[in-house]
Amino acid sequence: MNTDSELSFFCLVVKQGSLAAAAREMNLTPPAVSRRLSAMENRLGVRLLNRTTRRISMTSEGEVYFANARRILSDIDDMERLVSSSREAPKGLLRVNAPLGFGRSYIGPSVSVFSHTYPDVEVQLHLSDRPVSLPDENIDISVRFGEMPDSRLIAKKIAANRRLLVSSPGYLRRAGQPVHPHDLTHHDCIVLRQNDAAYGNWRLSRGGRTETVKVHGKLSTNDGEVALNWTLEGHGILMRAEWDVAKYLRSGRLVQVLADYDTPPADIYAVYPERLNLSAKVACFVEHLRNYLGEHADAPSPNSLNW
Repeated sequence: MNTDSELSFFCLVVKQGSLAAAAREMNLTPPAVSRRLSAMENRLGVRLLNRTTRRISMTSEGEVYFANARRILSDIDDMERLVSSSREAPKGLLRVNAPLGFGRSYIGPSVSVFSHTYPDVEVQLHLSDRPVSLPDENIDISVRFGEMPDSRLIAKKIAANRRLLVSSPGYLRRAGQPVHPHDLTHHDCIVLRQNDAAYGNWRLSRGGRTETVKVHGKLSTNDGEVALNWTLEGHGILMRAEWDVAKYLRSGRLVQVLADYDTPPADIYAVYPERLNLSAKVACFVEHLRNYLGEHADAPSPNSLNW
């Protein structure tokens, strides 16, 4: 007899209150139930139940066994529901957080497509100018850029991405093309005041060497779309995710600056608590985001990224 069968058997006997009632429930004879119970007690080396002709009562060891048996069986049921739910059709409430600009341009439209495909999922999209700290009982999935600081969370990469330095051709004609990172200190740089990163510190790397440059300019903002528009209008140099500038680089409205230098990683991740790892709605939404971003017309060229 395996362990969970023994646990279920013992709990049923206790619940029925007598060996005869348990025998009727299991379609066995009372002697068969008695022999099975005796075999359990012999294996454990303790008496679990006091028997009389009409009723049973638990010994102190039986009470400990019964309490833990119920807990273990409940845990097994929870585990099986969790595993089987991964094969169920997605349904219920899904709360998603994303950065303001990227959320408006890509996550919002992707949610629209997802909602048509999975009508039983209710999506609440929350856009913010800084990442939500997970776990958060009000957020199931957070879309984030760059390295994940918390290893306790599950992070699924949904798109490759880079941060690029860009400017309008007109600004560079007037101010000149930077050749080295330090040259940025002599340029108007448009700085985003976002998250908790040090304000105006840009890190650039090449050949294993990293330089941190303190940039400045006449314009700064906490909104990426505003900063991008200022850059298109010729106000200076901006560090921005390639997803936000790819279409302008293709059209020539923006050009890349210091293209042979690398900036901090900015790959795009869907982040969620481990407890949601087998959730059907979470799994479907993450896969949907990966496919949607991979097929999007405004995405960076796959040739320029490590997909």
